[in-house]
Amino acid sequence: MSTLVRVLAVSHVHPDEAAVGAAWPPPNTVELSFLDSFQVARGAIQRLFFYEGDDLPPFQSIVGALQSSLAAALPVFLPLSGKLAYLPESGDVVIDYSPDAVSPGVKFVEAEYSGSVDDMRRLAGDDEHQIEAFLQLVPELEVSMLPAPLLAVQITRPRDDNVGGGGAVAVGVAIHHGVADGQSVWQFIKAWAAAARGGSPAAGPGLVPPTFDRSMIRHPKVDGHQLSRTFLHKMSPALPVVTPLPMGVDMSQQRRRTFLLNAGEIESLKQRISESDAGREQLRNRLSTYVAISSLAWTSIVRAKSLDAADKVYFMVSADCRRRLRPPADKGYFGNCVTTCVAKAISGDLSAGSDDGLAGLARAAAAIQRAIREGLEVPFGNSERWLDGATATTPPVRSFTRSGSSHRYMAYETDFGWGAPSRAELATVYGEEVVMMLGAADGGVQVSVVLRRALMDAFATNFRRQLVAST
Repeated sequence: MSTLVRVLAVSHVHPDEAAVGAAWPPPNTVELSFLDSFQVARGAIQRLFFYEGDDLPPFQSIVGALQSSLAAALPVFLPLSGKLAYLPESGDVVIDYSPDAVSPGVKFVEAEYSGSVDDMRRLAGDDEHQIEAFLQLVPELEVSMLPAPLLAVQITRPRDDNVGGGGAVAVGVAIHHGVADGQSVWQFIKAWAAAARGGSPAAGPGLVPPTFDRSMIRHPKVDGHQLSRTFLHKMSPALPVVTPLPMGVDMSQQRRRTFLLNAGEIESLKQRISESDAGREQLRNRLSTYVAISSLAWTSIVRAKSLDAADKVYFMVSADCRRRLRPPADKGYFGNCVTTCVAKAISGDLSAGSDDGLAGLARAAAAIQRAIREGLEVPFGNSERWLDGATATTPPVRSFTRSGSSHRYMAYETDFGWGAPSRAELATVYGEEVVMMLGAADGGVQVSVVLRRALMDAFATNFRRQLVAST
C-alpha cells in the first residue's frame, strides 16, 4: 500500500477533569458480555467523514475545537478513555477505566493528505472509493496486544492547506469493536458533535445518556460469562495476544462503490414489491426501507454472478436487540447488542424473470423478513454457533453477502460546527461481499457496496435497472 497520508503530529486528549467529578468510583472496570467478547478479535470500527467548503475554519482551529470537545465528551463516555485489559488470574477481558488506564489519553492524530484540496474534494465525491486513501484517513488502533486502546481520532488536511481555511478536511474515528456496535458508535459521535457545537454531550435533542452495565445482556440458554470466556480463548488462545480473525479478503481484488437512492425511488421500490403478485403472496409484514433495499442489493449481487439456478445463496443481517430483550436494555446501552440473522434462498428464485425482477425482489424480501423475525424471536439463541462461521478460513458457500450499518444512522447530521459532511463512509469492511447503508438527506439512503472487481459493473447495472423499473 502506497503512502498517501503523512502524520504531522500525535497528541493525546484526556477527559476534562472537572467534568469527570464523581464518575470515577471503583472498581473502574466493566466485564465484557459474550457479545463483546465475540468482537474482540475484529479490531476497530472506523468511520470517515469529509467536510468541505470555503467557510471551513483554519485547520488548527478545527483541531483545537475537536480536541476540546472530545475532552468534554469523554467524561460522559469515560470507559472509552480506558483500555481493553486481560486479567490472567480469572481469564477475563474487561474495560479498564481506572485512573492509570485513562492517564495516557486518547490518541489524536493530525495528518496531511498527499493530494490538493481539489483532489480531496474529488476523493469525497467519487462514487468509486479509493480504498487505500480511505483506509489511511482513519486512525489505526493497536489492538493485537492487551491492554489495547478503545478510541482514536485522526484529522487530515490536504497538502496545500497550509494557511487559512483550506476548503476540505477529513475526520476519522476508530472505536474498538469489542466494546461497541454500530449504534453505540453513532451514540458517541452524536454526543461529541453536540459538544463541538457548544452544547452538552449528555443532554440535548436525540442524545441519550450511555449505560455500560453489561448485566442487561443475558443469554437465553447458557451461562453468558462462560460463553464469553469460550469466545475469547478459542478465538485468541494466547491472550493477552489477540489473534485477528481471518478476513479472507484480498483488497487488491475488491471494488467499493456508493449509490444514493432518493426518497421517491425508495418509496416506489417498496410499493412495487409489495403490490406485485409475488409480494402479495409472500410478504407477511409491511415492507420496511431496510428490507426493500437489502432485497435490491441481494438480487443484484446474485444476478451479477454465474451461479447455477439450484445454488444456495445467503444474506446476513445484523439486527439490534436492545428492545427485544426481556426486560429490554436501556435505550442508551453502550456495547454490542446485535444478533445475526441469515436469509436463505435459491439462486434461480432471486435471479429468474424479467429485468424488473419483481418476483425475485419479493422472494428476497420475504426471506430477509423471515430471517429477522426468526432471529429476534429468541435473541442470541444461536450465538453458541457463531464461532463456526467466524473462524472459517474459506467461504462455505459460493454466495454469502453481509449487510452492515443501517439507514437509521443519520451520518449526514454529524455537524461539528461547520455544517454537514459532504461524504460519510464506514472504512472498516468485514468480508468479501458487503452491503452498508446510511441515512442521507431528505429521506434518501446511501448504499455502499463491496464486491470482487469482476462483479461490480454487472452488479451496478442490475441494481440501477431494477431500481429504474420501480420508478
